[in-house]
Amino acid sequence: MLDLANCLSNLDRHDSDVHAFLYRAPQPALGTGALGGKAVALKDNLCVDGWPTTAGSRMLEKFVPPYTATVVQRLQQAGASLIGKTNLDEFAMGSSTENSAFGITRNPWDLSRVPGGSSGGSAAAVAAEMCHMALGSDTGGSIRQPSAFCGITGLKPTYGRVSRYGLIAYGSSLDQIGPMAYSSEDCARLLQVVAGPDPLDSTCYQHDCPDFFEQMRAACDGLKLGWDPTLVKDLEAGARASFEASLQVYRDLGLQLLEVSLPNLGYSLPAYYLIATAEASSNLARYDGVRYGHRAQGGKDVAQMMSQSRAEGFGAEVKRRIMLGTYALSSGYYDAYYHQAQKMRTLLRQDFEAVFAQVDAFALPTTPGPAFRVGEKSDDPLAMYLSDVYTVVANLTGLPAISHPGPLVDGLPFGCQLMAPAWQEGRLLQLAHHYQQKTDHHQRRPFSVNLTNIKA
Repeated sequence: MLDLANCLSNLDRHDSDVHAFLYRAPQPALGTGALGGKAVALKDNLCVDGWPTTAGSRMLEKFVPPYTATVVQRLQQAGASLIGKTNLDEFAMGSSTENSAFGITRNPWDLSRVPGGSSGGSAAAVAAEMCHMALGSDTGGSIRQPSAFCGITGLKPTYGRVSRYGLIAYGSSLDQIGPMAYSSEDCARLLQVVAGPDPLDSTCYQHDCPDFFEQMRAACDGLKLGWDPTLVKDLEAGARASFEASLQVYRDLGLQLLEVSLPNLGYSLPAYYLIATAEASSNLARYDGVRYGHRAQGGKDVAQMMSQSRAEGFGAEVKRRIMLGTYALSSGYYDAYYHQAQKMRTLLRQDFEAVFAQVDAFALPTTPGPAFRVGEKSDDPLAMYLSDVYTVVANLTGLPAISHPGPLVDGLPFGCQLMAPAWQEGRLLQLAHHYQQKTDHHQRRPFSVNLTNIKA
């Protein structure tokens, strides 16, 4: 049985190859409570008083926050053993964890492949059994996509279900914190602790959470599951076969599968990359070298100091997104780009309102395929952005979504994704739980066969 000592032993043995962690807690405590004895890792964009919090950026390399994120406080109160901070794409901007200023993270299933991003460190830590569960943040798929690549379960809650106080912001209307673990049951256990009202976050849903365990265990036969065949017609054969096999499991569980249409889903990716970059441009303006963060030396005046601080502190992908967002918000282009993207966001919400009038949940792949190789898409930003084609819509609409492991594709993990109406995380956990009672995909572990993989 995996206990805290086993997790720390796995961390000692494997993290030199995987590089899931940026910071290790000096002495993880064994607490009591709902998460007593559970080793939990934190994505390094969650603030912890006295712990370095870098967001994977040179800009915050020496930042030690004087306060702790609400979700972390709740983990501490529940007795979780917090073992450290995990690697991520800089400021959560990326789909591969190759954009971290402190080195890339590798996929424990195949060290020549990426773990996904931006929560790749959290996903890899869970997959390699360096922890029982982890927290990630999801702005456009950053919990679900790495979960799919690493063969674990990851849940993006409804926008506002979990407090964002203490989360370093990327896209404030899109960001959401959520659980990552091997099973739906452990995701429910973690969500039950961290979710709920918070007076420190005005966007947080000010109502108590339901009992996610009770909802998870309810029978699911008779529920209606929608899917859109046009979304999978271009998948390569192995990925399509895996997804269709997952649909068959749901049929066998007694769900009624219905074909539905999402006519505007093809516009979600461009709409997302306009809105997300615009919000990034606004949020990252605070890093000016004056108040905190990296400050360049030798500037002849304040303007040059700010310019040099940002040039030295931000990496290439962050600079790219800031420039895209600033352009989209600039005079003469705001209406043509940002405003139109917000209109599309409304249409997407209306599409899902129509879908959920017919079905209880909606199924689609998490990613176009399994994990790609390190460096494969580094020089092609558009190809990298397409990794998020199936995930960004949940963030644009604010809806909850879960990714759970399905059948392997070419020996690598592949995820099945489910979406539900707002505040219906329990339904997603319920469906994934019953799927995992009938299959063993979530019980596979990578190191049993891939421990000797050689890095590319």
